[in-house]
Amino acid sequence: MTHRLIINARVITAEKVLPDHCIEIQEGRIASIFPCQRLQSLEKGVEICDADDAYASAGLIDLHIHGFAGFGPELACEEALLDMSLQLAKNGVTGFCPTLYCGPIAQMRRIIEQTVGAFGREQGARLLGYHLEGPFISPRKPGVMKPQDIAPIDIPALESLWNASKGRIKLMTAAPELPGIEQLVAFCQEKNILLQAGHTNATYEEFLHGTELGITHATHLFNAMSPFTHRAPGAAGAVLMNPNLSAEIIADGVHVHPDVVQFLGRVKPMQNIVLVTDALLPTGKPQPPFLANGEEVVFDGGVWKRAADGVIAGSALTMLQGIKNLISFGFTLPQAVGCASTNPARLLGLHNKGGLAPGMDADITLFDRQLRPLRTFLSGQ
Repeated sequence: MTHRLIINARVITAEKVLPDHCIEIQEGRIASIFPCQRLQSLEKGVEICDADDAYASAGLIDLHIHGFAGFGPELACEEALLDMSLQLAKNGVTGFCPTLYCGPIAQMRRIIEQTVGAFGREQGARLLGYHLEGPFISPRKPGVMKPQDIAPIDIPALESLWNASKGRIKLMTAAPELPGIEQLVAFCQEKNILLQAGHTNATYEEFLHGTELGITHATHLFNAMSPFTHRAPGAAGAVLMNPNLSAEIIADGVHVHPDVVQFLGRVKPMQNIVLVTDALLPTGKPQPPFLANGEEVVFDGGVWKRAADGVIAGSALTMLQGIKNLISFGFTLPQAVGCASTNPARLLGLHNKGGLAPGMDADITLFDRQLRPLRTFLSGQ
């Protein structure tokens, strides 16, 4: 494989930014990181990439994304995921979990069967596994999900989805207050699926019961969940008050007020905050029609809303814009990048991804001072 050297980069580590540094890549992994002043004569055949003082971060990982640039799993074909992969890579993303809406089990299975062949064929951002956002959620907190698609917990139905995915379901959102949650947690633990609490109307006590069973992560914190009040802490309060729980955050400044995101950064251990986009299929698509989950959406007030009733349907974020927003909300650059790379990699157990250090996979994102994408490396390529 290629022996490559990225020079003149501002390398973002977990705690600081290292200006004027080089990243050596061999066999698809980071071989070394060192100040450019130590650069001596180069071996023959080493490819040079001059970052020209741009930032270099670990590749960005989006665990909750429905689509991008007009492509997404809801189109139910392999090419849609492959094209989504290419478009995301152009925007600094090196790995993602295509997220399925609630749907009838037969429909969800069909989408999986008709897209699972894309895994291993992608030439852009890596497909890391499916995220099922339902259908076992609370009908009282549907968000933009269609009420008729919400279902009670059904383990045989989930097993049919698991079999169709060939073991590629990695994340699942469910409401912890539902009957049968014990069996659902046990199934997900057996299959190594990260079960996350979301679209939930759980009481504080019901949510804590879910954590006792083994739920450790929350879907888009504050959105589509019982709120935090002083007498009824709800699901949001349970996540805020338990430092061991990690949580997604949609940092577009609309889904969650910027000051609340800043507050979250003060009360929650930084390693347990995970930036996601929850972006919809028309995000980055220049021309209408703008459709998501089979319904027309309009871009209004910085988010996608369902045209029929104005309900917020999802964000139009990119990961780099999310990082930029987190910084404007009070996070440092290394903290914001960690929420978009290190933390999601850790959640999925991807030990060789999510950081810039010798031995790690050379998944690297270059971006400029305005956090615009410049180049994305996948295993050094």
